Amino acid sequence: MSPVSKRDPRLGGGGGGGPDGELHTVMRGLSLQAPMPTDTGPAEVCPVCKSSRYLNSSLRFLVNPECYHKMCESCVDRIFSHGPAQCPIPGCRRTLRKHRFREQTFEDIQVEREVDIRKKVQAVFNKREEEFEGLREYNDYLNDVEDITFNLVNNIDVEETGRRFEAYQKANEKEIEENAQLAQQEKVSFSAMQKAERQQARERRDAARREENDERREVEENKRDVLNRLASGADAETVAKEGQQVQLKKRMDRQAATERQRQLQAASDSRNGSSNFVVKGLKAKQKAEPEAPIDPFGGIRIASKYFTLQDHYVWEGIQDTQKDVKHIAGGYDVRDYTHRSLCAAFSGLGVFIADEMTERDRATQDSEAIGTVRADIGLKDSLMADPL
Repeated sequence: MSPVSKRDPRLGGGGGGGPDGELHTVMRGLSLQAPMPTDTGPAEVCPVCKSSRYLNSSLRFLVNPECYHKMCESCVDRIFSHGPAQCPIPGCRRTLRKHRFREQTFEDIQVEREVDIRKKVQAVFNKREEEFEGLREYNDYLNDVEDITFNLVNNIDVEETGRRFEAYQKANEKEIEENAQLAQQEKVSFSAMQKAERQQARERRDAARREENDERREVEENKRDVLNRLASGADAETVAKEGQQVQLKKRMDRQAATERQRQLQAASDSRNGSSNFVVKGLKAKQKAEPEAPIDPFGGIRIASKYFTLQDHYVWEGIQDTQKDVKHIAGGYDVRDYTHRSLCAAFSGLGVFIADEMTERDRATQDSEAIGTVRADIGLKDSLMADPL
């Protein structure tokens, strides 16, 4: 499916830049939809001056990421040395600048353009894996980045993709800058670590070479000493044993010195942190505390003090109901019935009739006394009459 070509009204009348007049949107140096270069003939011939590498073996071709049209270095110097100028390729109306010309890295110009777009997108979408708590979130982020890159490379939904790109860049400017600085620091640290490792390897090779030379010199000196002692009339067996002991002692001393040097180097690396192996990955998850169960009564516990509900009762009616599918299919629980039955059975245990009659008689006497007092002082009960 080929995308529908559009024309940007800001570019003027003939501002397509390519044979189809495709949309060209630039966001801070990122050419979202650069036109596909037209066929300019063989790759070894400059389309402007027609110079050929066959006649000039030192001919260098340069491309500009604004339109990706190729031309020789002499044409670039001649056309763009005095300032920005229009691309000399027929049909291209892009304004080019000399400082943006560079040598083509890949033979296929489409690959060259895709690599440039991916670099620009990666400079903005530079979140790191350790910024995500879960692998699913990290994979979703990578998928979104790849969708944006794919749209820009293949000129699909360029306007919508450009809006997403700009919105993300504006919303995450601080994080983008911090991640870029962190990546630069890691690059510098990695280069320094590699340099230190190469220096240490060179020092180890030099030390091994010196040790080999010292050992060879000691062997020669030992042979010379043995010959001198034998020439002076010493016992051959005794001289051989002493020579072996001397060589063994020197070898053990060298091994002990090498081991001490290795231990000192390891301690120095551990203090400097150069030998620490860093494993990158998802950020450490904080263990979530379990939520407390919902209490709809706010801490009030409704419990009976006269009975305790059991899970099983030996009664034919309850046992038959527990086995009947028609009752339990809808979620009915027989324990609700037993609880209501026990509540009804024990509901009268906290009621005392004598106390209730005494309270009723006292209330009746109080009301009669109040009526007598009102009659003595001539008060009457007022009635609320409807004025209508």
